[in-house]
Amino acid sequence: MYFGYPLVIFIISRLKASVVSKGPYEPRVTILISAYNEEKHISATIDNKLSLDYPRDKIEIIVISDGSDDSTDDIVRSFDHRGVKLIRQEPRKGKTSALNLAVSQAAGEILVFSDANSFYDRDALRCLIENFSDQSVGYVTGKMVYVNPDGTTIGDGCSAYMRYENVLRTYETNIGSIVGVDGGIDAVRKSLYRPMKADQLPDLVLPLMVVEQGYRVVYEHRAILKEDTLKSSEDEYRMRVRVSLRALWALWDMRRLLDLRRYGVFSFQLLSHKVLRYLGILFMAGVLIANALIVSRKRLYATLFLIQIMFYGAALAGRLLEKKGMIKRLLYIPYYFCLINIAAGHALIRFLRGEKQVLWTPRKG
Repeated sequence: MYFGYPLVIFIISRLKASVVSKGPYEPRVTILISAYNEEKHISATIDNKLSLDYPRDKIEIIVISDGSDDSTDDIVRSFDHRGVKLIRQEPRKGKTSALNLAVSQAAGEILVFSDANSFYDRDALRCLIENFSDQSVGYVTGKMVYVNPDGTTIGDGCSAYMRYENVLRTYETNIGSIVGVDGGIDAVRKSLYRPMKADQLPDLVLPLMVVEQGYRVVYEHRAILKEDTLKSSEDEYRMRVRVSLRALWALWDMRRLLDLRRYGVFSFQLLSHKVLRYLGILFMAGVLIANALIVSRKRLYATLFLIQIMFYGAALAGRLLEKKGMIKRLLYIPYYFCLINIAAGHALIRFLRGEKQVLWTPRKG
């Protein structure tokens, strides 16, 4: 799952390379920014998009305010003279509904999705769009780089996890299509966009819809997005539970893509990279319990059990020391690994209860 899958797709990528034919390409682009009470970031985000290295007359920027009750709308209106368009969604219905609303009014051939706190490198848009010169490509995601200026443990863990994900996406692109994307720096052909249900996770459902239509979803490492990491494990945990819950529903809605006879290698990718990942806590608990039951039979079993206990002990120590502000960097990987898997387990319980989440407070940087 975490180790076997990367090895398998690495081998496949070496045996079957699927190159993206990139080239100069400058279609009209619409950048969609969904925002809820983002007065702190929205001005800087719009300035960032206006300064991108791309013909200004080919960029349309639309901000969808999802029932914001702070000064977000007024700030966006102050950019009206620079061609930035405000759409207000009232009452508040969530990010997915906001995107559905805006797409019908977008003029661009390519739709680019940005979060209200997402800051692109100056050449990021051009790097994304070059991939669409390949007519087999329908969706492109960039490289998320989490910035951790405060040096927090949870930030270190998040950054390490993102580096791991980006390596997987490189291998998956070489195979054909990637499975997961980052919602802050994505682009899709408007002709392939399909309206989604309000509770669906666009970062997962929309790329899967593109694959279902016979197009590739690829990763562009040169298109860089920078965001601050979360500073506390509580904030990270809540975010991970929400994302995992919405992902589980997305996988359920798109479960037809798990048909190996029809989708082949991609079905294997979806099962290994997503389904088994969100069920990881079950395997972790199962292995620990099974090992405990046979620990006295062989020295090997005792050694494996000891390794597991030490790993989870390190994670617990990381949690306890973090609360005291004393955590060591050596502990952040087991701590963060356990945090995201416990969060996925929490989400699984909510999923089995039939719970869904459409609205949430924006992540804190």
